[in-house]
Amino acid sequence: MIPFLDLKKINEPYEAALQEKLKTVLNNGWYILGKEVETFEKSFAEYCDFKYCIGVGNGFDALVLIFKGYIELGKLKKGDEVIVPANTYIASILAILQADLVPVLIEPKLETYNINPDLIQEKITSKTKAILAVHLYGQLAEMQKINEIAEKHDLIVVEDAAQSHGIEKNLKSKICNLKSAIAYSFYPGKNLGCLGDGGAITTNDEALAKVLFSLRNYGSEKKYHNEFVGVNSRLDELQAGFLNLKLPNLDSDNEKRRAIAKRYLSEIKNDKIILPFWDFSKNHVFHLFVIRTENRAHLQEYLAQKNIQTVIHYPIPPHQQKAFSQWNNLSFPITEKIHKEVLSLPISPVLTESEVDYIIEIINKF
Repeated sequence: MIPFLDLKKINEPYEAALQEKLKTVLNNGWYILGKEVETFEKSFAEYCDFKYCIGVGNGFDALVLIFKGYIELGKLKKGDEVIVPANTYIASILAILQADLVPVLIEPKLETYNINPDLIQEKITSKTKAILAVHLYGQLAEMQKINEIAEKHDLIVVEDAAQSHGIEKNLKSKICNLKSAIAYSFYPGKNLGCLGDGGAITTNDEALAKVLFSLRNYGSEKKYHNEFVGVNSRLDELQAGFLNLKLPNLDSDNEKRRAIAKRYLSEIKNDKIILPFWDFSKNHVFHLFVIRTENRAHLQEYLAQKNIQTVIHYPIPPHQQKAFSQWNNLSFPITEKIHKEVLSLPISPVLTESEVDYIIEIINKF
């Protein structure tokens, strides 16, 4: 069986170093917000070419804390509307709600699966105060257009980069205005993944960073002095140590993903399969390689019989989830079409050439 994602194989080359890192952390005797977190925050900020990186418990917390940080700064208030793509993973929407803000769902472009900037304008009201741009599956959203809209209407731009580590490299001017913030997840299956939960926020906004450093730690900058109503969401010292080992290889790992994607795009030739759009620039890190087909169940079963594991990202759109019963009667045709047809093929730095050969061969025979 070709697994969809072989985390054991991905982490095998690091085994000795991971064990050594564990010893280092144990011997330091400082297990919360220690040297490893400090080193990772500095290294990841430099990698992303941002002034500040705030390590937090997970990617969901990263988003929630950004919104709560803006609320503390008086730039957002409870009940403000946040525009968000309708087809995103549910965590993006839950984070808005967790911060007592109101999600406004916008259809994506069918070609890129990212939010359609041309539809944002018509949804802006006097209550609209922010846009949450999601770089879904690892592809950069149309940030230039989004930032132009945000600037015109004085909106905050927050970015969900949980699936797009490394995409900002050499593209910062296209990604964000310098007062915004970007949320990352280091869930084990991400392009930069730890061995548990982890997350981070990058920003150039000094005031926001100062608030975030406090909010993640009970609202406290100085021990036992609590300026804000904060939470406990700190990047784990051990997980930070693991990330410090992996970060230097992120670019090369992303290039391996792009190389596989290029093969899929050039060699998969089946009129039943719709391949993802990519302009072959650095604007995609292929966290996922997502195809579409009207015969998804049949294709997935066929591939499983041929020992190729696939995953559906995601089978149920947010507005049709039981948790959001207030939205169940809404219609988002493009989003619904995407969720009915998408299927993710194996793609990772450890997928071999022969495995790619086989996957392409089998799909072409479908």
